[in-house]
Amino acid sequence: MSSRKGGLPAPKPQRVELRVARLLKAHGLKGGLKLELYTDDPEGRFRPGAEVSVQVPTDSAWFGQKLTVSQLRFYNAQPVVFFDGVDDRTVAETLVRAILWVEQDHDAPSTESDAWFDHQLVGLEVRRDGARVGDIVRVDHLPAQDLLVVGGPEVQEEILLPFVRAFVPEVNTDEGFISVTPPGGIFDGESIDASGDEDDSTGGGEARAH
Repeated sequence: MSSRKGGLPAPKPQRVELRVARLLKAHGLKGGLKLELYTDDPEGRFRPGAEVSVQVPTDSAWFGQKLTVSQLRFYNAQPVVFFDGVDDRTVAETLVRAILWVEQDHDAPSTESDAWFDHQLVGLEVRRDGARVGDIVRVDHLPAQDLLVVGGPEVQEEILLPFVRAFVPEVNTDEGFISVTPPGGIFDGESIDASGDEDDSTGGGEARAH
């Protein structure tokens, strides 16, 4: 990279990670893995040669590793991915439930519809019936769904709100707020079970938060 004489080099673009899929189970005997997609562009994200980071428990042999896609196929509309070096079912089974991430420039526009990067969500004001009830302090990514963590002076303890359309009907990053219609009691000291699967987590199959 070059710069004008006497000036500083242009800063490198900041990179963020984008969650694109979860590995559901092994498929066949040649290392294939069924995907739960969190992207509208599976052919682009899982093109041959693409690299993905693997989110797994720290005691997994895959912890801190990256995988290179060899091919993506569809069987009865179900996406199945193959990776270099994952050549049989036994190896594939060690990757089941792993979450896959790719890197993208911080300022690059998201190509996913109804989806946002974490840094776009953190700091947004949370409004219920038009009134401020807190701010998004972070986003937790669980295998079943994303959780918005709501905090701030209005909140005695952090609130975990599933990032689903039923509870978060509006995200307005331009004006800096989200509107919420949470289940009864969640902002009044009651809790809800956020560990289960949620069919409406994206309103159409992709993750809402990256």
